[in-house]
Amino acid sequence: MHRANYTLTEAKKKLESYCAYQDRCHKEVVTKLKQMGMIPMAIDTIVSDLIKENYLNEERFAKSFARGKFNIKKWGKNRIVNELKQREISKYNINTALKEIDENDYLDTLDKLAKKRLSQITETNKQKRKKKLADYLLYRGWESHLVYQKLNELIE
Repeated sequence: MHRANYTLTEAKKKLESYCAYQDRCHKEVVTKLKQMGMIPMAIDTIVSDLIKENYLNEERFAKSFARGKFNIKKWGKNRIVNELKQREISKYNINTALKEIDENDYLDTLDKLAKKRLSQITETNKQKRKKKLADYLLYRGWESHLVYQKLNELIE
């Protein structure tokens, strides 16, 4: 990859628009700065400036990430938590982010998702139907106790 030489000001401007375009976590910003060939001291300076100027806010990032993955991708809390952990988000911010998901919406979404998926499963064997639906929901990060409750409700 071609590395241009950026001044501190140029790099900061570039990262301001990178963060303004969509919420980013610290890890993404640091990775981007490293790719731009910035030295550790410059990275620290830019990251702290972005935080001070509210371009970079991990709590805001975690909240919008959780809302988006739940509303758009229909992910369960386990998957959201794991993805946030991979982005090195603090436990406090992960818990704050999960509060963005309304409990009634959460259970309602699980119900709709399970019913929709079940209608697409052509398997006739009851146990295999259950396994296919369980695998689908667990992969998407839905908690196992909720998944098994839903299976018993939908597949008699």
